[in-house]
Amino acid sequence: METGQHQEDTPRRALVFGGSGQIGGRLLPALLAGGWQVCAVSRAPRAAAPGLVWRQGDLSGGWRDEDPFDAVFSCGPLDHFARWYAASDIAAPRVVAFGSTSVEVKEASSEPAERDVARRLREAEAALFAAARDRGVAATVLRPTLVYGAGRDATLTAIARLAARTGVFVLPAGADGLRQPVHVQDLADAALRVLRYPATAGRAYALGGGERLGYADMVRRVLVSLQPRPRLLRVPAPLFRAALALAHAAGRLHGMNAAALARMREPLVFDIGPAQRDFGYAPRPFRPTRDMFGL
Repeated sequence: METGQHQEDTPRRALVFGGSGQIGGRLLPALLAGGWQVCAVSRAPRAAAPGLVWRQGDLSGGWRDEDPFDAVFSCGPLDHFARWYAASDIAAPRVVAFGSTSVEVKEASSEPAERDVARRLREAEAALFAAARDRGVAATVLRPTLVYGAGRDATLTAIARLAARTGVFVLPAGADGLRQPVHVQDLADAALRVLRYPATAGRAYALGGGERLGYADMVRRVLVSLQPRPRLLRVPAPLFRAALALAHAAGRLHGMNAAALARMREPLVFDIGPAQRDFGYAPRPFRPTRDMFGL
């Protein structure tokens, strides 16, 4: 049922997976502010709130609900959700699930583990769309780029915290590939907006931020948001790789592999035009503040 078709005297019901995550943490208040009755799923017990009940469980098993939902939102791992949804009998005319632009970025990675991530994302999208199509359900997948804003991401928040602790952040020369950092609130808002637009059914959308900027410029803005302001050092790429090898040997920075280092020089930007056209997506420019990194 589309949002505009719902009976005004009947609260809409939403089922939310990943409600305790960085995107879900912004989606839940938005749903409640819109008058939704929300059932959120969590592995750990959590306190209920007006309009919100937490159901203890996860995506490894099936369960029933006595009443149908108006929408199901997945803000966690897409592959687990797609597998759960295909095996479930949850009744809801609308499904909105978050994936990742890694489905494209890591498809041809030099790292087997990253190629596997891209494969699992692509297969999950296909499985979700197929299951929804078989049920006559309108499903939409949202693919964020570089997420920030909740102090829980593994990239910009990690940069901010390391720089704040050491007073310096080091980048290799040539790390100037374009990026589109996207705020978590813009993603939560997008998940709600797509419900109002039938054209979003059966579609996947890249959701980047409202600004494209080089990697080093992005890091500079992060550093400017911190006080005292850390220094940005640009060093020759061979020297950076040697330092990274030492860090790996010491058991640190394993997420910064050869493929990730190469991507710093590559333009990782995506066309948000389809999202703007189909549901009025309007992300903010990149203007980070200290609190966005939990500092």
